Amino acid sequence: MDIINAVGRRKTAIARVYLKEGSGIITVNGRDYKEYFPMAILQATIVQPFEVTDTVGKYDVTVNMEGGGVKGQAEALRLGISRILCEIDPEMRPPLKAKGFMRRDPRMVERKKFGQKKARKRFQFSKR
Repeated sequence: MDIINAVGRRKTAIARVYLKEGSGIITVNGRDYKEYFPMAILQATIVQPFEVTDTVGKYDVTVNMEGGGVKGQAEALRLGISRILCEIDPEMRPPLKAKGFMRRDPRMVERKKFGQKKARKRFQFSKR
């Protein structure tokens, strides 16, 4: 099996994911994913696609991550891994889709508008 790649995005986080057969090593920007994401809940988020498809420890994952915050990055990585697993075996798609891992979350921060304090908040209004 060759190296398969996919992109996962969430908010402003972009994860370029490369997957190949191996022993289950996940590397993010040259570091182990447990070092890069020290919170246990984020580590669990990353491994979820493998647990749903019973492929824990079968593939090595290498990720180039940029932008966003830690939670957005973890969810972007989850989407990238899910997309690759579907590419490897189309039978894995229904359980991943049922859990919501195949959906690209489109919510982004709304831009600040001129003449306003933030995206929706206005400057204080004084009648007199």
